[in-house]
Amino acid sequence: MDFEQASMDDTNRIRPDGGIDVLDPPPTDIMDEETLEPARLAQNAPRLETVVQLLNQPALARVYVYVCYWGPVSPPEIMDNLELSKSTTYEYVDQLVDLGLVDRDDSTRPQQLTADPIIIVEQYVPIVITPTVLHALALQEVDEDVEYFMDRYGAGKLIAALRGAGLHFAGKTTQRMVATDIDVRETEAMMIIYALEPALTVGRTHDPFFEHLFPDVHDQMDLPSLDEVDGAPAESNSHE
Repeated sequence: MDFEQASMDDTNRIRPDGGIDVLDPPPTDIMDEETLEPARLAQNAPRLETVVQLLNQPALARVYVYVCYWGPVSPPEIMDNLELSKSTTYEYVDQLVDLGLVDRDDSTRPQQLTADPIIIVEQYVPIVITPTVLHALALQEVDEDVEYFMDRYGAGKLIAALRGAGLHFAGKTTQRMVATDIDVRETEAMMIIYALEPALTVGRTHDPFFEHLFPDVHDQMDLPSLDEVDGAPAESNSHE
């Protein structure tokens, strides 16, 4: 499965579940013998495994996003700033290292962790996964409104809500329009728009792929500064 940058044009329609209806199906000739070679599929499998792990484990995604945005950081910094136990912190770090998402430098004490931002863009769904999306999903670990929305509607609609929130803060749409677009109640749209504000604020500064999510409005959003955002991850001590 190859992931490439997708262009979303007028032939695509956002479904209430957050997905996209593609009116023109992809050409069948993209699935040729070369694409379906077992070696090619095996080569791409780890990338799919990686994103599935993060989407299914918001607590793990939260640690990844913290390291990605604030690294290099040490495990004790993660423990303090994310309020995790020592055992949980090292469990998540080990898992992220095994997934190839986090690099661990054991030459220093305490060890230093860094992570490169990932981007997954599937050409024919289309869907985009960047650190901003993972941050939005991870917020359910610390924000009851995001947790409620995820429990009720799932990850697909949360990603659609993130896009709607970005458009709202750019002045392109109202809360009522977002509610209609993603088929939720207006009160739920208002709730999730403001609950996702930390992901947008931090992502605009630290996510190098932010423009892939908002190519049209990435520089137009009226968002608070980082130190004004309730729920945004604290700056690492090494950056103070």
